[in-house]
Amino acid sequence: MEGERVAIFIDGANLFHALLQDFSNPNLDYELFAKKLLNGRTLVRVYFYTALPDQEQDPERYQKQQKFTAALSRKDYFSVVLGRLEKRPTGYVEKGVDISLAVDMLEMAFREAYDTAIVISGDGDFAKAVEVVKRLGKHVENASTKSCLSRHLQSECDKTTVLTAAYLKDCWRPKTPSKT
Repeated sequence: MEGERVAIFIDGANLFHALLQDFSNPNLDYELFAKKLLNGRTLVRVYFYTALPDQEQDPERYQKQQKFTAALSRKDYFSVVLGRLEKRPTGYVEKGVDISLAVDMLEMAFREAYDTAIVISGDGDFAKAVEVVKRLGKHVENASTKSCLSRHLQSECDKTTVLTAAYLKDCWRPKTPSKT
């Protein structure tokens, strides 16, 4: 629809693991990906939700992720929203990321900031937020890889895009040559 305003909400860790699982490649070009999802519609903003690794526990991974999020936040119409990692006996758990995504999607719907929200996640926990956003008269789309789709989230969304190799073929960042 011409003039349709779209906000994209990306569950960063969920998408990263989905891309690794289905394609063994997390190196998505997020600008190209957003443009493809928009399909000619008007972008309001892309929100990318993630948590940085523990700097003391894994300084190299922290630095790499921090560099990635800083570069992403410098892109036009991109915002990075950081949650936190909490240490548990079984490892680290991401906290504050999903709730931030859901609250932002709801708050923007209440403010009439977009016509359509695209939720990039396979996490069924977003289904209730999607239901409320739709009651506000907004459209909600979902995109995820085949192995990570949530039937519960899909059933609440107006449209689902399965991220296949064919769909993503022109959305990958070029591979950097290895240094030998």
